Amino acid sequence: MNQGLSESQVKIDEICINTIRTLSMDAIQKANSGHPGAPMGLAPAAHVLWTRVMKHNPDNPGWLDRDRFVLSAGHASMLLYSLLHLSGYGVTLDDIKNFRQWGSNTPGHPEFGHTPGVETTTGPLGQGFANAVGMAMAERHLAARFNRPGHEIVDHYTYMICGDGDMMEGVSSEAASLAGHLGLDRLICIYDDNKISIEGSTNITFTEDVALRFNAYNWHILKVGNGNDMDAIFDALLEAKAETERPSLIILSTHIAFGSPNKQDTAAAHGAPLGAEEVRLTKQTLGVPEDISFYIPEQALDRFKKCIDAGNEAEAGWQEKYQAYGKEYPDLAKQWVDAMSGFLTAGWDSKIPEFSTADGPIATRAASGMVLNAIAANLPTLIGGSADLAPSNKTYMDASHEFQKDAYDGRNIRFGVREHAMGGIISGMFLHNGLRPYGGTFLVFADYMRPAIRAASIMKLPVIYIFTHDSIAVGEDGPTHQPVEQMASLRAISGLTVIRPADATETAQAWRHAVKNTSGPAALILSRQKLPVLNRDNTENGLTDGAYILADCEGKPDIILIATGSEVHIALEAQKRLALESIAVRVVSMPSWELFEKSTQEYKDRVLLPEVTVRMAIEAGSSMGWENYVGNSGVIIGMRGFGASAPGGTVMQKFGFTPENIVQKTLELLKK
Repeated sequence: MNQGLSESQVKIDEICINTIRTLSMDAIQKANSGHPGAPMGLAPAAHVLWTRVMKHNPDNPGWLDRDRFVLSAGHASMLLYSLLHLSGYGVTLDDIKNFRQWGSNTPGHPEFGHTPGVETTTGPLGQGFANAVGMAMAERHLAARFNRPGHEIVDHYTYMICGDGDMMEGVSSEAASLAGHLGLDRLICIYDDNKISIEGSTNITFTEDVALRFNAYNWHILKVGNGNDMDAIFDALLEAKAETERPSLIILSTHIAFGSPNKQDTAAAHGAPLGAEEVRLTKQTLGVPEDISFYIPEQALDRFKKCIDAGNEAEAGWQEKYQAYGKEYPDLAKQWVDAMSGFLTAGWDSKIPEFSTADGPIATRAASGMVLNAIAANLPTLIGGSADLAPSNKTYMDASHEFQKDAYDGRNIRFGVREHAMGGIISGMFLHNGLRPYGGTFLVFADYMRPAIRAASIMKLPVIYIFTHDSIAVGEDGPTHQPVEQMASLRAISGLTVIRPADATETAQAWRHAVKNTSGPAALILSRQKLPVLNRDNTENGLTDGAYILADCEGKPDIILIATGSEVHIALEAQKRLALESIAVRVVSMPSWELFEKSTQEYKDRVLLPEVTVRMAIEAGSSMGWENYVGNSGVIIGMRGFGASAPGGTVMQKFGFTPENIVQKTLELLKK
């Protein structure tokens, strides 16, 4: 059946589909770079989704109740760019012609914030899958929080397209497992099962039954055996939308590079242009003018332009619904505006405790939990959890309950042992709008989620990572659980602000920065062991500028000790002992390199005194990077290898993180 469509309408649909194919071919051929195969095979499904099913408004790409679309198979970017151009988003034909070129709106993989209509940055396979799960979770949470009977202002779906590579990546399995557990029925995935990867047929590596796997994840499984059957695709999408208990996976059998006489169903079409002659032959096969590049028939433009009318009509209907909602529930409407605008609730930080030396030693992870709960009481958009480590990470919010299938209004997410998916999911939740998400695990396991952290940094998403058990002081669990290189690794990610507080006071300041910050993600690096709360009567800036003079001396110092986290306390003790040797020492706490680098040169010079070239950095992690602050005349007390299993104090002592070692090395330095 043709869903009541006339023969001429079906013909126009075919013209639209072939236009997507030829635009993709031509752009990739002109760039001499790209992935033509997937856009050509997926064109029918994308056309049906974009023009008949998905709720979106090209005139307002940020409409709050739009359906979200994620192209997890980001290498198929020309599929998305073709859709955006044809349906009236701010992607011009010149943008299409400049695919993958310097300054273009059409980069090689979709980039959030760069191209209108792109919901998330994709390309590293599986990241988009996890982002889409996060978006679907955000939709369910906001619907549970704000919707009222007869007034459903949150009512949309999250669609994604993924490929065989996405399915192979472990992050997709992690995210799919959680999505099935949570019953995210507003999540619909089209799986492009073209059975081709870069190296050849997927049967050389990937022979599992994906349907059985996702059925075990508690997904609703649909199969479309012919990727060109628009009726079957449409029916499958409607059936997926009708499912109310589970997310849906539509397994779509397609032909990569459909229509190419010599490269259809071959790996040659995956990641390289078809070649000028093959492009000509393919157009001939598809019945498209062979001698016109970037050809867009009027029928295709007219058909796609209907997306604008449909989108404006849908948004106008939603606006009427929202106006009625605002009259009936004015307080909720105000909260909705605040949430979706990213405003911080007035007084969000009013309950953050002020710590003092009288509080006694407090692990910074424990202080973080106290601050988190103080913020959560006044910031209802705060949502998050831990990778099965909430009791250790102190990430549970007492003011709320668990986010579960029958309790989507809960703000405590149980991510399970799924660090990588957690990272991608919290990014997706922020991308959706309306939430400030966080995720926690042990610092050593930041490695498991690094690709998600990197993608969040590229997108400048102000998500918050809580990494506890921050050094070899973890102790008995041994080198597998003692982070060494992780701090250096995180600091190497551009745009990520890494903060390692020395005590409870700096922890509170770190949280203030992380919540107020809107320019990118923040990683809070927190101790397992208890640390005294420091006396700061004579300090002026605290954590705001990334580093500050914590304890000074009379006159010009002989040496400047720079430390972070628990090692600040060791440096302070060393200062006292060196004073007995008549050595003047300045102690600088430097919780964040990134914040320090953003401060003025005048401030940097005031803290580190360029004329004092004898410096020492102390941090129980990799020494990489500290040479920028100690210079050629300085010393770094850091880790050169992995830790060892023993009580934390013993491990720290054996690896030289003691006042005695600092004193000895200082004396050696000053004798040179």
